[in-house]
Amino acid sequence: MLNFSARIKNYLAEQFNLPEEQVETMLPEFKKTLRDHLAHLEEVHKQDNLANLAKAAHTIKGAFLNLGLRDCADLAMKIEDKANQGDRHTDYPALISSIGSIVQEIVEE
Repeated sequence: MLNFSARIKNYLAEQFNLPEEQVETMLPEFKKTLRDHLAHLEEVHKQDNLANLAKAAHTIKGAFLNLGLRDCADLAMKIEDKANQGDRHTDYPALISSIGSIVQEIVEE
């Protein structure tokens, strides 16, 4: 299986017909954006506001989808859906930690 960076590059090239050089120059900004969205998600979780948590999860879900990372977006969608349902029994820290591990892996590639 391809690493995350390779998956992102392939997706952007195929979906948007972007040349490899352009994707390479855009990739650092995408990584920064993911880090920022993760930091926001973690911060919002500390506030114990499920509506805001759902919004933050929705944002990072969109970022993952824009990069073609559907499996990663599914984790964020689970947070979004459960928070929108007012579910206080979901293990949000575990889901956020999983997303954090993925973002860290993407950033370090």
